[in-house]
Amino acid sequence: MRLHKYFLLGVTAIVAMAAMTGAALATTHTTTGPSDRATHSASGGVRVAVANTALGRVLVDGRGRTLYLFGKDKHGRSACSGKCAGFWPPLIASGKPLATAGAKPYLLGTTKRPDGRLQVTYNHHPLYTFVKDTRKGQTNGEELDVFGAEWYAVSAAGAKVEEATSSGGDPSPGGYGY
Repeated sequence: MRLHKYFLLGVTAIVAMAAMTGAALATTHTTTGPSDRATHSASGGVRVAVANTALGRVLVDGRGRTLYLFGKDKHGRSACSGKCAGFWPPLIASGKPLATAGAKPYLLGTTKRPDGRLQVTYNHHPLYTFVKDTRKGQTNGEELDVFGAEWYAVSAAGAKVEEATSSGGDPSPGGYGY
């Protein structure tokens, strides 16, 4: 009788651990990263807004991080994947994107990435953040020429924003070494 009692306790403990592990794995698998969660609205859509930066008024995500377009993207399709997407995370939508604070709703859309996820577009430009922009208003990715083309912040009209330089020459790409 005593063996039976310990056996049931052991089985119960194993079942409980398996259930907790399964729940943890399901939660890890179905949630998005911290930057994705912060940009989602209550309806599940991603927020895109306009904010002031050193470059002027540009598009930002729900966390206030600058949104960029990639000069290599063509016909509304992303040309940034793999290592590129590691440095330039695409703005991913799980629902309809939401235009707020000066962004134009009729310019928002989505495009399907090779992995099947939906990437937010603005005026047919797939949108990205930059890993070196860690705070609101930063524009560290502006005019960097990496992964085969230049990156630009996006204006409220959906065009690239070019940084003005006093010398008229190209600004230094900042030495990020990609």
